Amino acid sequence: MASTASHFSLSLSTNQTASPATPKLSTKSSHLHCFQSSQFLSPRYSIELTGKCVSVSTAVQGRSLKVCANSAQVMDQFTTKAEHGVPTIVEVDLGSRSYPIYIGSGLLDKPELLQRHVHGKRVLVVTNNTIAPLYLDKVADALTRGNPNISVDNVILPDGEQYKDMDTLMKVFDKATESRLDRRCTFVALGGGVIGDMCGFAAAAFLRGVNFIQIPTTVMAQVDSSVGGKTGINHPRGKNLIGAFYQPQCVLIDTDTLNTLPDRELASGFAEVIKYGLIRDAQFFEWQEKNMQALMARDPSALAYAIKRSCENKAEVVSLDEKESGLRATLNLGHTFGHAIETSVGYGHWLHGEAVAAGMVMAVDLSHRLGWIDDSIVQRVHAILEQANLPTAPPENMTVDMFKSVMAVDKKVADGLLRLILLKGSLGNCVFTGDYDRKALDTTLHKFCKS
Repeated sequence: MASTASHFSLSLSTNQTASPATPKLSTKSSHLHCFQSSQFLSPRYSIELTGKCVSVSTAVQGRSLKVCANSAQVMDQFTTKAEHGVPTIVEVDLGSRSYPIYIGSGLLDKPELLQRHVHGKRVLVVTNNTIAPLYLDKVADALTRGNPNISVDNVILPDGEQYKDMDTLMKVFDKATESRLDRRCTFVALGGGVIGDMCGFAAAAFLRGVNFIQIPTTVMAQVDSSVGGKTGINHPRGKNLIGAFYQPQCVLIDTDTLNTLPDRELASGFAEVIKYGLIRDAQFFEWQEKNMQALMARDPSALAYAIKRSCENKAEVVSLDEKESGLRATLNLGHTFGHAIETSVGYGHWLHGEAVAAGMVMAVDLSHRLGWIDDSIVQRVHAILEQANLPTAPPENMTVDMFKSVMAVDKKVADGLLRLILLKGSLGNCVFTGDYDRKALDTTLHKFCKS
């Protein structure tokens, strides 16, 4: 632990809870290197996120560690309309790999935003057959306007989660090699989460790593999947089992692209927005309860604020734990159950956010069953998901065995122990742990399944 002393200060105690005197993170750099220690990679630890404070408890040593980030909490109301073409910028602080997230209306009309992050002369835009007719020409223009030295190729993939596989990924490599792209090229992901994940993974692997840019066009991608460098594809036995951590040069979020997003896709993205409030930002959750109807009605100011606050939450967590050694796993509330739904019913039949919404309800039920949260939180979660037109239960054909078989190969399993993200305490607090009553998990599964 001595090697981390320059980055933060901490105290260890022999109690089950951290000492009240535990000092707060004092550095401006928010790198929490302690989560890379093998001590915390053990399946016998628990991470508890209480607002902006992180407690790490190890069952073997009976010790706990508490670290608090001192980044400013921003909770402004959306009272002024953002100027067209002027971005709000959220920084993802990863040292030499840091990058900006540009958020705003009309940003695809500002070529300088993209061009400053293109390092070479060749660009490959990866998109799908739904997005290409809408935005491919606009993006190509933004990449080349006033800069004739840049040439743009594209590859158009089929649209849908069911195509997030190795066969489809090879089409990106085929186009890149056919176009004789070199290590100075830049890949651009134009689309939702599937395109972002696949393009990022292709960029990580092609010539052992080339630059790439994210241009997310769905709420889901704008608030979650485009931020933080998680890339990959699905395997028939589990979602996102093949991939890499690989950061983009920038993320450009033009909120105008949401104007063409179908209502179902819009609602799906709000599942991830709701998640941020539940696990770490109670004020943001309360704001959502008051403004969900504005979000569903696509109020531009409400959408811009929800995207901004979500990106701030994710950027802060990624800065602390880039490669999901512990803290970042808390962003996956409901995902273990949700991924089991997606895998079991077939990729694409339920949207990711729909599966996560049902998964969050199951995680909340288990949290309540363990006595970790009170009934009011359960009711509020149901209410806000219903406002967002999201499911509050898994598909009727899901069985307990279907859940268990997929959850057994979840990425959060360590040494055969399934660790879950659950709520604990007041709103905005959660825990990532393998220390819970397995009988309670079985009871939750049987509650939501016929067998």
